[in-house]
Amino acid sequence: MTEWALQDAKNRFSAVVDAALAGNPQRVTRRGKPAVVVVAVDEYERLRHLEKVEAPTLADMLLAIPQDDVEFDRLGLPSRSVEF
Repeated sequence: MTEWALQDAKNRFSAVVDAALAGNPQRVTRRGKPAVVVVAVDEYERLRHLEKVEAPTLADMLLAIPQDDVEFDRLGLPSRSVEF
């Protein structure tokens, strides 16, 4: 990923956009720290779609909890020793 200082990115904005459209995300820094990444719209939409598909909401996770007295399978791991 190519990194641009903000002033350079401003001065060469069409080069930044052309590179992003060619499939190469462009990182822009402000005062030496990463600030933004310029990506093509298609890539942005793909990432947004993946975010929505793979990340269940809290409500989805809570609704997935069994509501009856179902027993869960326990892992066959030894328990740790505890001193009282």
